[in-house]
Amino acid sequence: MSDKSIAISEGEEREGSENGSSRGGSILNYSGWVYHLGVNSIGHEYCHLRYLTLKGKYIAMYKRDPQNDRSIKPIRKGVISHTLMVEDLGRKKIDNGDFYVLRFYNRLDETKKGEIAFASAGEMGKWMEVFDQAKQQAVYDISKGGSKHVLTNDNELNLEGHRPRVRRYAHGIKKFIRIGRGPEMLLRKSSDLGSNSRTQAYYEGNVGDAIEAHDWKCVRTINGIRIFEDVANPKASKSFIVKSVGVINANVDSVFEAVLSVEKHKRSEWDMITGDLELVDSVDGHYDVVYGTYEPNHLSWWQSKTDFVFSRQWFREQDGGGYTILQAPAIHKKKPPRTSYQRIKINSSIWEIRRLSTPQSNNQKCLVTRMLEIHCSFWDRWKRSHYSNFERTIPFAMLCQVAGLKEYFGANPALTFGSSFEIVRSNNVDTSTPTSEVDDQEVEEFYDAIANDGSLDDEDSDDDDNGASHSKGRRLSLKNVSWAIASLSLKRSKDLAKRSELDCSVPSTTIDLKEFRGSLDHGKGANVTNCWAEPGGDEFMIRGKTYLNDFCKITGGDPLLKLIAVDWLKSDNCINQVALHPKCLVQSEAGKKLPFILIINLQVPARPNYSLIMYYAADRRVQKDSLLGRFINGSDMFRDGRFKLIPSIVEGYWMVKRAVGTKACLLGKAVTCNYLRQDNFLEIDVDIGSSSVARSIMSLVLGYVTSLTVDLAILIEAKEEEELPEYILGTVRLNRLKPDSALPF
Repeated sequence: MSDKSIAISEGEEREGSENGSSRGGSILNYSGWVYHLGVNSIGHEYCHLRYLTLKGKYIAMYKRDPQNDRSIKPIRKGVISHTLMVEDLGRKKIDNGDFYVLRFYNRLDETKKGEIAFASAGEMGKWMEVFDQAKQQAVYDISKGGSKHVLTNDNELNLEGHRPRVRRYAHGIKKFIRIGRGPEMLLRKSSDLGSNSRTQAYYEGNVGDAIEAHDWKCVRTINGIRIFEDVANPKASKSFIVKSVGVINANVDSVFEAVLSVEKHKRSEWDMITGDLELVDSVDGHYDVVYGTYEPNHLSWWQSKTDFVFSRQWFREQDGGGYTILQAPAIHKKKPPRTSYQRIKINSSIWEIRRLSTPQSNNQKCLVTRMLEIHCSFWDRWKRSHYSNFERTIPFAMLCQVAGLKEYFGANPALTFGSSFEIVRSNNVDTSTPTSEVDDQEVEEFYDAIANDGSLDDEDSDDDDNGASHSKGRRLSLKNVSWAIASLSLKRSKDLAKRSELDCSVPSTTIDLKEFRGSLDHGKGANVTNCWAEPGGDEFMIRGKTYLNDFCKITGGDPLLKLIAVDWLKSDNCINQVALHPKCLVQSEAGKKLPFILIINLQVPARPNYSLIMYYAADRRVQKDSLLGRFINGSDMFRDGRFKLIPSIVEGYWMVKRAVGTKACLLGKAVTCNYLRQDNFLEIDVDIGSSSVARSIMSLVLGYVTSLTVDLAILIEAKEEEELPEYILGTVRLNRLKPDSALPF
């Protein structure tokens, strides 16, 4: 990691009372122990235990807990900026321990970066929420013109080498909400969030934002765990998808860490089939390869010992409400077949861990789903025979892992409550309901709050043992099928959207698709491949008129904008600002006559780099005071907080479907989005490669892209009552794209 800085600037906080006003309420204070990672001035990696405090949007880093030593001065301090980007790098092995790492960088200059690590996934999730809350405070201050911390490339200082001396952070240490329990986290204990937290959490459970074509049927109940099969499976398919589902009295982070753990003494308490695992290779923070052995003492199908190799790939949901873990058979050069073992292939499978807790509930529960693929002949034979030996097979043992986890946490209540927490989501971060601003002093701005902490000067040296240690929602309810009928009266039609978003006082412009042609063909039939179509919005779920009160969603209806063309391009370099290219359809005579064009450029990281570019046109000019008008002409901060995409894989390999999911994603928070507003168009360049998680998912999708049919819906998130119900800006269906067909840019 480079010893450069992140999107945090130095500031001297003005003394304020504990109830000092912020947006809509009191300033929230958070603190906890973290690990600061980096490389010092002579190239040595370091991992220092540090105490981090965040008060409103002010951040400080200490060597010890300042609440125990009031005279201690911070070694870093700063102000969270609106340009701060936080990236989940996943798990990292540090001194034989597994840690969860966050990377910070400035979206205006990605060379300015820093990393901190946490002992558990739960603590990482909490801090991600806290940093997001502070960033929203910075966004609000700038939007209201009250912030003096507007960061530009001109006033950034790149402070490599020795750390500058800093003044004292605060005039008084007030009460903080603790994240983590202090130095005892070195013992791998999970954290606990204080009960005095002013939080407002909302969890949507296991419901996505696109309608999926699954028809699950319960075929058996074993040890309180239900086993289902997907009876919507095509008859021509060679395999069935089955799953086991159970409710576990533990939080999602505890279950996630138990599933990923390779510690034998822990796994042997709940896992009868993959209890003996060894980490073979760690590809990145979200992908690894493991090797396991098994002696089938009670499975009569094998006469010899067996072993297996499989890969694991995991993703954390954007709202922190759950995890998805993909497991697939693998081959690795470090683990060739052994003479005394029979090498078998573990069934391709998925773990889905979703939170069930509501904000009012103190009992944390999660819904755990174990989904796997079984050959049709094997599954049919078991269902037909009452005396089948299915209970003595590896697939059955894998389905029973959910029951094992349920009993494991039930027998170890300390694990259930030891890492309990609620997502930190406060009314204070709602930019729509401001009451006042943070009272700041004029400060010198720089990005050095968590940067280079490993230089060799006396100020950087640790003066205690701890500093030198390296470590040892409400759920969305759709009221069953009847919601579809009820939602018809609430659904916003295309004409209604036009009356509010588009200027109906002027004649509409005729959009002739024949005048616009992209490199990707417009598909005319269901069997045509390597093409695009416009599926409409009825298969997507968006926020209804009463969403702020009951969280109910409705079907999307017709899109507001018309999809006129799609380009599928490739280049050795990342493709940016396509609309300025002289051969782009936006620059054509027909394109210049359109009232407005929205260009979405999905930049796919690969070799070569691909760009999927969609052009959406309006037949009337956009109302300036409408939500779309404010999005088009607003700031990048506003756009980042509103630009939303809903994915849905209509046809394709089941594991890819589950990995992509159907949950809406705020792209501006997940990845870097760059905006170009000129003339009659707005171009949004979405850098998928800027996030390791998004990059990993896209790598999986590209491996199956020639067999996938993908639907995408693009919309602007509505946060105010007057902005509801939402409407879909545009949709696209991509039918079995061929990477080789992409044209050079």
